[in-house]
Amino acid sequence: MTRLAGGLVDRSKTLNFTFDGKRYQGHPGDTLASALLANGMRLMGRSFKYHRPRGVLSAGSEEPNALVELRLGARQEPNTRATVAELFEGLVARSQNRWPSLSFDALAVNDLLSPFFTAGFYYKTFMWPKAFWEKLYEPAIRKAAGLGSLSMQADPDAYDKGFLHCDLLVIGGGPAGLAAALTAARSGARVILADEDFRLGGRLLAETEALDGAPATDWISALEAEFESLPSVRVMRRTTVFGVFDHGLYGAVERVSDHLPEPGDKVRQTLWRITAKRAILAAGATERPIAFADNDRPGIMLAGAMRTYANRWAACPSGRIAVFTNNDDGHRTACDLAAKGVHVAAVIDARREARAQGDYRMIAGGMVTGSRGRLGLTAIEVSANGRREWIDCGALGVSGGWNPNVHLTSHHRGRPVWNEALQAFLPGADGPSGLLPAGAAAGHFSTAQTLRSGAEAALHALNELAIAAAPPVLPHSKDSVFGVAPIFHVPGKRRAWVDFQNDVTVKDIKIAHAENMRPVEHLKRYTTLGMATDQGKTSNVTGLAVMAALTGRSIPETGTTIFRPPYTPVTISVLGGGDTGPHFRPRRLTPTHGWAEAQGAVFVESGQWMRAEYFPRQGETHWRQSVDRETKAVRSAVGLCDVSTLGKVDVQGADAGEFLNRLYSNVMNTLKVGRVRYGLMLREDGFAYDDGTCARLAEDHYVVTTTTANAGLVYRNMEFARQCLWPELDVQIISTTDAWAQIAVAGPKSRDLLGRIVEGLDLSNEAFPFMACAELTVCGGLRARLFRISFSGELAYEIAVPARYGQALMERLMQMGADLEVAPYGVEALSVLRVEKGHVGGSELNGQSTAAMLGLGKMVSQKKDAIGAVMSRREGLAGDVRRIVGLQPVERAGKVVAGSHLFTQGATQNLDTDQGWITSACYSPHIGSMIGLGFLENGDQRIGEVIVAANPVEGESERLRIVPAHFLDPEGARLRD
Repeated sequence: MTRLAGGLVDRSKTLNFTFDGKRYQGHPGDTLASALLANGMRLMGRSFKYHRPRGVLSAGSEEPNALVELRLGARQEPNTRATVAELFEGLVARSQNRWPSLSFDALAVNDLLSPFFTAGFYYKTFMWPKAFWEKLYEPAIRKAAGLGSLSMQADPDAYDKGFLHCDLLVIGGGPAGLAAALTAARSGARVILADEDFRLGGRLLAETEALDGAPATDWISALEAEFESLPSVRVMRRTTVFGVFDHGLYGAVERVSDHLPEPGDKVRQTLWRITAKRAILAAGATERPIAFADNDRPGIMLAGAMRTYANRWAACPSGRIAVFTNNDDGHRTACDLAAKGVHVAAVIDARREARAQGDYRMIAGGMVTGSRGRLGLTAIEVSANGRREWIDCGALGVSGGWNPNVHLTSHHRGRPVWNEALQAFLPGADGPSGLLPAGAAAGHFSTAQTLRSGAEAALHALNELAIAAAPPVLPHSKDSVFGVAPIFHVPGKRRAWVDFQNDVTVKDIKIAHAENMRPVEHLKRYTTLGMATDQGKTSNVTGLAVMAALTGRSIPETGTTIFRPPYTPVTISVLGGGDTGPHFRPRRLTPTHGWAEAQGAVFVESGQWMRAEYFPRQGETHWRQSVDRETKAVRSAVGLCDVSTLGKVDVQGADAGEFLNRLYSNVMNTLKVGRVRYGLMLREDGFAYDDGTCARLAEDHYVVTTTTANAGLVYRNMEFARQCLWPELDVQIISTTDAWAQIAVAGPKSRDLLGRIVEGLDLSNEAFPFMACAELTVCGGLRARLFRISFSGELAYEIAVPARYGQALMERLMQMGADLEVAPYGVEALSVLRVEKGHVGGSELNGQSTAAMLGLGKMVSQKKDAIGAVMSRREGLAGDVRRIVGLQPVERAGKVVAGSHLFTQGATQNLDTDQGWITSACYSPHIGSMIGLGFLENGDQRIGEVIVAANPVEGESERLRIVPAHFLDPEGARLRD
């Protein structure tokens, strides 16, 4: 390991790490990139398309080349920028997008085939022969796609979310950000200072410039101590503000333990939602390269990055370097590296009037026109004053100017404005409200300017908030000159790279121009310019300049793309925070959940509820065995099912009946006390919304049930109607879903079983007929409600008791019904029972079905108005001829697959001949084959016809016979018995 003098790494400690299996050493304070450079590694990656050798280009989050995989096992993370990955003991890193090795990548053959992979090749190359697309082209493209690889294991780390509020959010911890935070902190304002780096200082860490005659790190340390002493200031290192949202809301990700070998008891990352009254964007600027022939070799990097590695990390890619620049900043790199003992072979300045600022060879008015080296730079070709020469060097620092990091100012679709003097885009006036750019992000490139700009921005923000503040005493620093020439591309015959990661060259932009893909958004997508993981931070402006030159227009006339969140890639897991797995959303348990769990039930998510899917018994090895047994138990004896998940709404008041009459499409205000009526709700657009029952317990008291899935939506709709549509009605509603446990008791022996616990109620068919309801007591005085309704087509009841007694009731019913062969059944058997009976469910009530399609057209009353009634009669809905039908395979062993589309036999299967689809399918023990429900054109008039069900996903089709939707007891004798 070779280090230069100085630097900010802790040389008293050594950190061991591996890269591609080889052991290296670094120091605390290193990044992976700086440690690799210090160990003589210039080759760190391969480009995406051509697999060309790539070395580090930058020293920050804008890095397009040095993407690596970090860690092992489930914690493996691809596409990590080596330039921002903090070094820690035992770090394991691997190069990616290469095979079999980084130094010998067989896929580099793509570079030889580059004439076939030019801009837009995917629109032009794979057109013939047509049959090759699915068999050859698409599989090959998919296999080649992507850069890194995933572990394919569950993420073992924990993540968190949090909320913060402040008067002033300062984004960036460089000189402007520090000056702004200092100004606001001393005013007593609540300040958050967020910076993506693990050290505060920004460009100050990369320069040798003194502040008040002392190292800049002294001033930074003093500020850190002051911030630490102020309770109103929160400093957030390793925190990237990635997005600006509405109403002063900023998204930020804090990397809490990414720099540790193991997170221990810490979360890995935290997603912060920061609400700031004002914010200052002090995110600095990104240096841009100049496009010239073969400018992508390892060892060619941004001049500012080369200076950063030398001054901050005491690392340099070579002992002999050169600099190619069009501005004064490039000379600082030459001076700083020369001062550290690095041989500066030459500084090539494209400006003829440029003068050397140190003791090195100066080539004014020169251009770099080529380079040599297979896996790393060995020499550059320089053209100046009509002469060409080759200069030996192992590294070249390139500076084509600086682009202010305006990204966050564009997140509300604000457009940056071109500044001719700086040859850069600056934040426009239409950026997010309350966000003020400062420092290099606002076009101030000297240290003195950035310090003043940061303090002034803070004073302006505090003044808007009516917080008194005084200008701070800022340290003295040089107000250096920044002059830049508009040079973005050196013409030449060989390829010149613009977007290094995606292998976009000047030639690609010329092709896009020739093929009329000239608007910037078309250029971006046709060439993939700026669409890599760095989102064009180093390439966009250069690409726009090349297109501007081709079209003969200026850069502002050519335009620019705008940016959207996130500023840098965000881990998917941190967006979820702790809301993953069972914590993804609230998980609701039924009153009998514990009992069902003890019975060995298998559970399934149903909305937010965990419901028993089926109850396997010993010897049952397949779920169908359990479901068939449960279904048969209901048909032959008696079964119990917890249906507490159904929405329950208590409706009371003198106008309760009228209120429900306006909500339901069928008449409700004529319902008698002690009776239940099936009801259908429509949406305002006339489509079916939800179905359920309405029971009248007293003159002014109703109980409404809804489907499980729509319980919350229906209640919200009812509350909206009560408060906003008809506030004059005397009615009160409340959701009682969680207050009552409700158990379905279904089967021929259900009356016998209930008779053993019901007190004071005659359950005979004459006294308590189908669709009756009553309030009563059971089991020695327990308050209950009983409804004689059936979802199964059998004699059935639903009994409701206070939720805390639900499990006890289930246990008592199981105990009392042992001799009746009582059996619990889950939602799978429940679904089979309802399909056999022809009841519609969630698959049919999908938001696209009408009452007529469901066979419920007569429930839309013509005698009254209700929500959606008028719209249900509009031509587009009334003219829909699809109807619910039953479907049965012609061959008993045939399959019925939900989602399959229905066609007439012999018809060509396409959109024009599509006549409907299957909504529900199951195996019916009663029928002895699979059955289904579906919507079919004029289906109610085609009973007995044979049609074809096509399942294009599986490439299968089945002949099905159309039958009535009621497979069982169409007259309803069983449920009325």
